[in-house]
Amino acid sequence: MSDLSGLKADLPNGATAWKPCYIGSEEIGSGTNIGALSHIGRDVIIGMNCRIQGTAYVADGCKLGNNVFIGPGAVLTNDRHPPSKGKWSPVVIEDNVVIGANATIVAGVILHTGCVIAAGSVVTSDIPSKQVWAGNPAKFLMMLEEYENRRDSNE
Repeated sequence: MSDLSGLKADLPNGATAWKPCYIGSEEIGSGTNIGALSHIGRDVIIGMNCRIQGTAYVADGCKLGNNVFIGPGAVLTNDRHPPSKGKWSPVVIEDNVVIGANATIVAGVILHTGCVIAAGSVVTSDIPSKQVWAGNPAKFLMMLEEYENRRDSNE
């Protein structure tokens, strides 16, 4: 196994990032891990114990709660009708949200506690707590309990 110590950046508050990546915010909670080639914009707030996988893009001003998982290549935008000339509408993600690989969360959307967004989905409206959504545009798929049962039985 190769030595990766030169690629690891220890951030304030006990967070970690893997080089190269862009981090324009200092408000990153302890235990958070940011993957290589990710972009974390200015004025972003990230809670504790988040996992942001490689090549994720988090636009300026977005807010992430605690224990958020963002899959590789996922995009959180802040400009619903570009170019808006600075009239941003950042995404807000509450605690315990899971966002699959290559999902896009459109500006101004709120992902409420415990929801799951399937890989490749495009989310254009707020998602209620403990629901699973998928597709383009994303539509309700199932409740979190059913998702967890399927995941645990490996369906």
